[in-house]
Amino acid sequence: MGQNPQVVAFIAELQHWRQVNGCSQKALARLVGYTPSYVSKVERGSMLPSRSFAESADQHLEAGRAIIRRWKDMHESLEAIPAIRPRHEEPSGGEAPSAFGPGLVVEHEHGELTLRDGIYRTRVRRHLRNTGSQPVTQYLIRISVDRHPGDPERSNRLYREDPLTWEEISLLALCGDEPMTWKVKHDRDAFKEIWLLFENADRRFPLYPGETTWIDYVYTVQAHKWGQWWGRAIRLPTHQLSMTLALPARLEPVVWGIATSMTVDASPFPTPIARQSKDDQVVFTWSTDDPPLNSRYRMEWKFMVPEDDETTEVQAMGPAEQMEALGIAQEGDAVLTEAALPFDLPEEAETARRVVAQLASSLERVGQVHNFSKGMGLAAPQIGIGRAAAIVRTRDGETITLLNPRITDESADRDDQYEGCLSFFDVRGMVPRPLAIEVEHQDIDGTVRITTFERGTARLVCHEIDHLSGMLYRSRMKVGIEPIPVSKYKGTGKRWDYR
Repeated sequence: MGQNPQVVAFIAELQHWRQVNGCSQKALARLVGYTPSYVSKVERGSMLPSRSFAESADQHLEAGRAIIRRWKDMHESLEAIPAIRPRHEEPSGGEAPSAFGPGLVVEHEHGELTLRDGIYRTRVRRHLRNTGSQPVTQYLIRISVDRHPGDPERSNRLYREDPLTWEEISLLALCGDEPMTWKVKHDRDAFKEIWLLFENADRRFPLYPGETTWIDYVYTVQAHKWGQWWGRAIRLPTHQLSMTLALPARLEPVVWGIATSMTVDASPFPTPIARQSKDDQVVFTWSTDDPPLNSRYRMEWKFMVPEDDETTEVQAMGPAEQMEALGIAQEGDAVLTEAALPFDLPEEAETARRVVAQLASSLERVGQVHNFSKGMGLAAPQIGIGRAAAIVRTRDGETITLLNPRITDESADRDDQYEGCLSFFDVRGMVPRPLAIEVEHQDIDGTVRITTFERGTARLVCHEIDHLSGMLYRSRMKVGIEPIPVSKYKGTGKRWDYR
């Protein structure tokens, strides 16, 4: 990727404007709501930047659309490469019988999944044989992610706010030595279904009856969108299936396998998974012969140490240092004392979606290094974005998205409870809040709503709306009362008390 001239030009443009602004990679990451490692990978050329990243960088670095122009040039040049050029249309006239039907046999399927530098890379190779009477001209593949198996609503929230994109997938496909073009059948936030075509810009190469060929495709997914499982589904007659899973040794992975079919309950793999150390990774391999049609084989794993290098380092820091390292603006930053700019909805719907996605991603990272038993929240100014958006995650796991919120009414009954703030996380302060509030806010389509929040949820929402007004909770504390060091706070891991 880094050898493409337009990729090189984009990186040079980004670095130029970052240097003009005297902005480090870490500082830029905080401004745009991405991790420092993401910015580093973009500038190394090991990751394609998303459009939202380029737009945010252009805005914050005041590049006058120069970064966006370079991004568009890069995107167009990559789309022109047959192996990765998407054709976003449904197959005309329905699914051709020769595409994925009777007569196609998988002699051997080998899948590889590797985790490195916060990116999961999947490579699948299939040795196909056409035992039918018609040429095969296309082959259906699926890319599906589920970060939180067993908690579909949580996964759905994640992918609504931070969907799987074509840019990050970077799909590449080959038939033998020939690049394959492709077209989209289904495009969902967490699910893609794609026809690989036995053709490219130079020629067509159908798989004729009696012939065999290898097809080989590769795609990538950011680790925070993947989840600790990986499966293969047997949808065609298959003679041999093999799977290889490579995970960083420093994370001390533990891996097991689950097999299911249309008629049998889930059970362990019929044979053990082999394990061996290789350089800085642990490699797990497993294979089986003649797997039944419609069976599924799923590897699952657990890391005995935290999954992310950055998370591991952050956990060794003090509370405020943790939050700063995770890109949270700290007390003294001007953005925390300024009123956030409202969104003009629905005209700015796409901008609002991007800000909410950045908030959700940041909240997910913060949640990996601290247990928020009372719930948690994050306002856009806390990640360097002066727009009127906030996310609250209640103690029960419900996510509340607030766009252009303002409190229109509050109860006379109040209580005092300790609060913490990610922007000065070394202390906790006793803050009086109303026990119930009514909040006017907007949906992404501009619809105005009035929502009532009570008790702990009301406190969380009040805290975040204060941020959007440029106010920290210190201003809400009673005269003469000061925050206490977190070391003296006795409420960590406990819920607020409402009797």
